[in-house]
Amino acid sequence: MNLYKILTDIEKTDPEVYEKLDSRREVFKHFAGFGKKLAVAAVPIAFGSMFMKAYGQTSGGLIGILNYALTLEYLEAEFYTMAVAKAPNGSSGFIPAGAPIGAITTIRDHENAHVNFLKTAITAAGGTPATKPTFDFTAGGAFADVMTNYQTFLAVAQAFEDTGVRAYKGQADKITDNNVLMAALQIHSVEARHAAHIRRMRSQKGWITGKDGGNMPAATQPIYDGEDNITQGGVNVSTLAGSSQNIGTEAFDEPLDMNAVLAIVDPFIV
Repeated sequence: MNLYKILTDIEKTDPEVYEKLDSRREVFKHFAGFGKKLAVAAVPIAFGSMFMKAYGQTSGGLIGILNYALTLEYLEAEFYTMAVAKAPNGSSGFIPAGAPIGAITTIRDHENAHVNFLKTAITAAGGTPATKPTFDFTAGGAFADVMTNYQTFLAVAQAFEDTGVRAYKGQADKITDNNVLMAALQIHSVEARHAAHIRRMRSQKGWITGKDGGNMPAATQPIYDGEDNITQGGVNVSTLAGSSQNIGTEAFDEPLDMNAVLAIVDPFIV
């Protein structure tokens, strides 16, 4: 994904965007130095928050957020669609037959339903749905066997789902349109169910303890940083009756901010 080209194209459409948002130099500062770490899922939501600042809750701003959410769902839908196509009924040995291929097929269908819903919502709002990008699920070769090795596939799936859950949560307080917020929350909860199921398929706990993703590649650590927070609403929840350090982190999931998401996302979008 060429972030500079995206900003340049927006500038051509709206020359005043940097007066509404920030100077071009300051915007680029936000992107400087982001590493090529494991990524996905939330660049749509992250950009949504940035342009919310520029355009507020105008129809164009809302359509922009929905289109970026659509891009996120395109990515997940394409990931699972490709995987199921390579393992029809588990016959290839890539995804085992029975419950495993059944679960992945169901998640595929959920993600495609999200895509179709968002496209319909955007059209109904007078907008044009974004075109599906080209994806590289190997992240430039970092996960070269993602579509042939079942364990690699599941690890990347968990990374996608866990990132998406935190990214949706990270933008919830920035959406002031109740209808959009409700739709985002409805999708967010299903993504959380996906994340828990994928974690179980990897023989991991369905929840996150501290900032341990659960036997994940080292490059995915940014997805889990901050999950060890034990202060909620000014209260140290680990000190409450019946609680502990681990329970305090497991009982509350944390949002993921824009800069963290952008550092995670880039390698999977061409």
